[in-house]
Amino acid sequence: MTEQPSGDTFEFSADELMAIDLPPMASARMHRLPPYLFGRINSLKYQLRQQGVDIIDLGMGNPNDATPAPVVAKLAEAAALKRNQRYSVSQGVYNLRQHMADFYQRHFDVHLDAATEIIATLGSKEGFSHLCLATLGPGDTVLTPTPAFPIHIYAPVIAGANVIGVSMRDGEEALLRRIDDMCRTVSPRPKIVILNYPHNPTSATVELPFFEEVVKLARKHSFYIIQDFAYGLTTFDGYRAPSLLQAAGAKDVGVETFTMSKGFNMAGWRVGFVVGNPDMIKLLGAIKGYYDYGIFQAIQIATVIALRECEAEMKAQAAIYAARRDCLIDGLVRSGWEVDPCRATMFAWVKIPGPYAQLGSIEFAMQCLKKAEVALAPGRGFGEDGEGYLRIALVENEERLRQAIRQMRKAFPVQ
Repeated sequence: MTEQPSGDTFEFSADELMAIDLPPMASARMHRLPPYLFGRINSLKYQLRQQGVDIIDLGMGNPNDATPAPVVAKLAEAAALKRNQRYSVSQGVYNLRQHMADFYQRHFDVHLDAATEIIATLGSKEGFSHLCLATLGPGDTVLTPTPAFPIHIYAPVIAGANVIGVSMRDGEEALLRRIDDMCRTVSPRPKIVILNYPHNPTSATVELPFFEEVVKLARKHSFYIIQDFAYGLTTFDGYRAPSLLQAAGAKDVGVETFTMSKGFNMAGWRVGFVVGNPDMIKLLGAIKGYYDYGIFQAIQIATVIALRECEAEMKAQAAIYAARRDCLIDGLVRSGWEVDPCRATMFAWVKIPGPYAQLGSIEFAMQCLKKAEVALAPGRGFGEDGEGYLRIALVENEERLRQAIRQMRKAFPVQ
């Protein structure tokens, strides 16, 4: 019998489920998914753009800077070769995995076996989702800190697992206590704990001792860890994000997902990795063999160039995001907004200004589109713990960010 947990369980009311409006042939798992909370905003954004309105889109974390030129050049060269135009292997060519191992050794002093501890994926989201299918099923329980990037909730849900949200409020020590408490009181005990540092949407960061404590809890309570490291290279102010795998014994209990999308501006290329525990890698490889034939081989070859030769471009991109962060935060604070400081990711996590808090994040975002012509992501889209906040993506240049701030200040005066 399951004791009442202290976190949010992701169940939905009859009204919410009816709002999905699914065709009659939909599977039971489709009925476990809620209405898409960004749908109204995206629909309005599309309508306004069709009317010729210049929407400044700070809602989606979709990088708009260029992929490093050497990577693009290598893709063009490799794509022309007949041998690269066939099916590839689903786990990624060995040379790419070896360069990923070399990258982890250089950046994190972590040794990885390219043959057994690394798999290439079609972006980190695909790897994460298929790993959930390979490791979770009905009756399993997952813990994920909230607010949460939606896939961290719904990939386990699609796999059939029960997901319990663990509030990130009050900081990392409180989060560790809550995980420990739930592992002692929830039945069945959690099988997997999902982490995401640097964090999307809040931009929260941790130091290595946090991961060391999580690994100890994993050993104590016999759970596994999936750490989403999508923003591990997008850091500022001298902060260097630690890898989970730097913690002693981490490879015995977990894996880390990594993506080329953010640090190297390769979002549309769909290249990611899962690294760490060899049994979890083996399971992911087994299920991927049924779903795909791997990444286009020319893209894999070009990715080698990024990992091997584009460190300077990676650091320069992080500096661009840092300058945009400074521009955005300075402008919002001057306008009377409250902004949580951030030293990583491509997002700012911003409180709705006091006079407008009663609107709620979804309605505020809708009004921001209509009145300020600026698209923002409502915090409610990341779970109940995100309510009262907005996520602002640093995907526009500084001039456009200043323009967005002017328009928001005019539409929502605070002082």
